Amino acid sequence: MYQVSRSTHSNTLTGWREWVSLPDLEVDWIKAKIDTGARTSSLHAFDIREFDREGEAWVRFRVKPWQDSQEDAVVVECPVHDRRAVRSSSGHAQERLVVQLRIRLVDREVLAEITLSNRDEMGFRMLIGREALRRGYIVDPARSFLGGRAPREARRRNRGRD
Repeated sequence: MYQVSRSTHSNTLTGWREWVSLPDLEVDWIKAKIDTGARTSSLHAFDIREFDREGEAWVRFRVKPWQDSQEDAVVVECPVHDRRAVRSSSGHAQERLVVQLRIRLVDREVLAEITLSNRDEMGFRMLIGREALRRGYIVDPARSFLGGRAPREARRRNRGRD
């Protein structure tokens, strides 16, 4: 017989892909893949530049929320939380900067550690990893967009990829 573990968090159901928002960046819509195989979440970022602000490590980067579009691109500055060696699905290790950002996923907000990487060749601008999901999410791999979809006009900017 096995024992069922009870979580202290409420269990929120999420699909394998979701439209999420990043309130700290004022990004209302970005399509994310829910990836239980990844420990840390990852965000498509480019023009990544580290700098010093009052003795602390900071990073400036740009985010394009829409695939194949410059529309609504934002410039972000935030403290560097950490640096980590991350192994890609192809087995290649790379050191990435880690920042902390709030993610709004299926009507709940969680603070997550997010690595910055160039995801231009990937199908999703963002991955949501296990560290963020363990705060009370259950993933249904047969479902999508349980938190709703971006408005139609916003999805058009994403060239209908929803």
